[in-house]
Parts: sequence; C-alpha cells; structure tokens
Amino acid sequence: MNALIGLVGGLGDSLCRFTQRWIPDSWVVCMMLTILAMVLAILGAGAGINETVLAWGGGMWALLELAMQFTIAMIAAHACVSSRPAFRFLDWLASRPDPARPVQAVVLLGLYSIVIAYLNWAASVVASALFVPFIARRNPKADIRLLIAAAYLGIGTVWHGGLSGSAPLILATPGNPITTPPPGTEPLLDRILPVTETLFNSFNLIYLVVVAVVGLGMVAILHPRENARTLTNDELQAMMPTLPEEVEPTTPAGGMEAFRGWIFLAVILIGYPLAHSIVTQGFGASWTINAYNAVFLIGALLLQGRPSNLVRAFGNGARTASGVILQFPFYAGIFGVINGTGLGDWLGNLFVQVATTETYPLIVYIYSGVVNIFVPSGGSKWLIEAPYLLPAARELAVSPTTTVLAYAYGDSTSNLIQPFWAIPILTVTRMKFGDVLGYTGLVALVLFVVTVAAMLVIPPML
Repeated sequence: MNALIGLVGGLGDSLCRFTQRWIPDSWVVCMMLTILAMVLAILGAGAGINETVLAWGGGMWALLELAMQFTIAMIAAHACVSSRPAFRFLDWLASRPDPARPVQAVVLLGLYSIVIAYLNWAASVVASALFVPFIARRNPKADIRLLIAAAYLGIGTVWHGGLSGSAPLILATPGNPITTPPPGTEPLLDRILPVTETLFNSFNLIYLVVVAVVGLGMVAILHPRENARTLTNDELQAMMPTLPEEVEPTTPAGGMEAFRGWIFLAVILIGYPLAHSIVTQGFGASWTINAYNAVFLIGALLLQGRPSNLVRAFGNGARTASGVILQFPFYAGIFGVINGTGLGDWLGNLFVQVATTETYPLIVYIYSGVVNIFVPSGGSKWLIEAPYLLPAARELAVSPTTTVLAYAYGDSTSNLIQPFWAIPILTVTRMKFGDVLGYTGLVALVLFVVTVAAMLVIPPML
C-alpha cells in the first residue's frame, strides 16, 4: 500500500507540474472553448461565420439571471460560514477527535465536508477551508496533506447529487434556458424536472451514500501510520482565521446599521413566500435555485446578526464569486453557438453513433469528467453540454433524469483531480495541489471504478 501511495503521489506531482505549466487561467480556457465551438459549428455543422458569431452574441446575455443566482449562492454561503457562531462551532467540533488518534480527525473532517457539500457546494468549499486550521491545531498528529484531501472530499463525491446540484436545479427552475430557450430556438425539454425526480431519486440517494462511505474509508486507510507530515505551532497559528472586532455605534447612522430589526424584517420577507410556496405547491415544485438561495440568505442574515456585519461579509464573499461573474456571459455565448446553430444536433448525432441505450450513461459520466478538468463549473458546463446530450439521450431512449445524474457524477469525481475548487483550502494552508494530488487522485481512482459499475446498472429510464 505504501508503495502504491508513493507511486500515485509521484504521478500526482508530475500531473500538477504539467497542469501548472500548460493549463492557463480558466477564463482563457473558456475563450479556447469558444474558438473550438465556433470551428465545430462552421466545419462540422455547416454554419456560416456570420451565423455563428451572431449566435454567440445572441446567447451572451441570455444567462444573466442564472449567473446572478449562482453569484448569490456563493456569496450567501460565504456569509454563513464566516460568521461568529460558525467560528465557535468549528472550534468546538475540532476538539471532538482524540488527538492521539489522527485518523479520527481525518474522518471527521471528511464527514463534515461531505455533509456540508450535500447541503451547499459553495459552503463546502469555504467551510472546509476554514475548518482545516481548527482541526489541525486541535489534532497536531494528523497529516496535513490528508486533512486537505478529506476537506476536498465533499466537492468530489456528493455535491452535484445534493441539494445544491447545479444541473438538476437548473432543470427544476421555471424559465431556465433548457426548457425556455431564447426566441427562435426549440426547447430541449418540454417540461421542468422537479428535484423529486432527480436529486431525491432513490438511485441517486443510494449512490451518494455509497460514494460517501467509500471516500471516507479511503482517507482513513491512507493516513500514514508513521512519518506523517505535520505543521509546527507557528505554522498552525498562522493559518488560524481572525474575525474583525465589532465596534459599538457612536452615531445615529451607526445605530441604524446595528439595529437587528432590519435583519428580522428581511428574514420574514424572504421566508414567508418560500414557506407559502412549499405549503401550497409542495417541496418538489418549490425547491429551485431561487428557493435554495432564499434559505442561505436567511441563514446569512441570522448568523451575521447585524446589518453592518452582513454588509461586510457580503463584501468579503464577493471575491469568491468573481469567476462566475466574469465567465458566465462567455459560457452563455458558447451555449448560444451550440443552441443557435446546427452544432447541438451534430454533436448529438456523434453521441448516438458511438453509444447504445445501455452504455450512454457511462459515456456521459466519463465525458462530463473529462470536460470538467477544463471547465470546472457544473452549472455553466451543463449549459454547454445539455443542447447535445439531451437530444442524444432522447434518440437512445435514455431519460433526462438518467442523463443529468450521469453528468452530475462525472462532474463530481473529476473535481478530486482538478485544482480549481481546492484553491480556498490551499490558500489557507499554504500548500500546493501537488502536495495532495497523490491522495485525492487515489481516492478519485477508486470512486471512478465504483461509479463505472453504477453507470452500468443505472436504469436508462429513471
């Protein structure tokens, strides 16, 4: 086992050096994909240059609502986990494992990451990064590399099949571009898919439990029994986050900014319509991206407590959403090319030619994982792929539910070897992705084998 871990670790270091040297910033990758989509539309689908460019421009602003929804999701999640109550809870939770048994700390961190990721992918990225210093300080014998791998576990196992799964939530949200495309184009689906048919499908729930257990078992097994890489007290202290001091108001304006009544008013205004929708329409029809964001906005309001704290937390969290704000219009342009020319039909026909009804979920799973290496955004990537994956699925008699779940699983597994979402954790710990890729890569390999088996038995018509 140690030899195997050493081999994978060496491969991980080599892979990290390769990606750092050759893979540019994600926005540049987006522009490269734009060129690829245009070339395929012209040479493959037979579209004209003018038609292709106009299709890109027509799609660029079609996803502004969706971009704002994902931006709010990330900022609200950051505001929740950066609150004082959350910080106190993290310190208490980190003290639960036995410091003499570091495997307990690794498993606890992995379980924490998985639970948070099931609830909210953005919260998992931020909350796991914040939890690592607490648990490393309380459990100094735990290997810091494996702690980081465990903190990354949620985003690599359950997130896209959980409550914040981008692709299933897009399909469940009224007015989404899949069921309500821009004027002049045909919808890819004739109805929205409620989360009761996707995220709460029994196959999905069983799959999430299996991959969560396998992931936790892997990080427990991989912890070095000797020569664990640990940090000094000074290094641990340097990682610990600090919260700004709360200053009592000295002016009337400051008093109004500190008045908690504004918080409770906002909670009522956000919460009542959501509760009314759930009572009158049911949970499945109500749980959309907007409903999901409403819950986390309420959480951010209550956890921050004061308007001044909330404003400061949202200002700090806005940096975490900068990638979404910049890149979504450009991915929307790619979506416009695929949906506004014959490119979607052309790509869909390619999938039909190489797949059968039984193998299509497996092909979608692998394809989604490969593309995720270059486009690490489950929501925007789904908007690129859906215009040809869904028609191909219809041609092969595979349901949209089966297709979107296979897509979601591929998007999750490959996150373990994709450094983009690990940036917050690596920033906090002052580590490099190459330091942990050996461990996350081995976990990803085992999860890949498990999911391949799952894709071979998943019913085509869930």
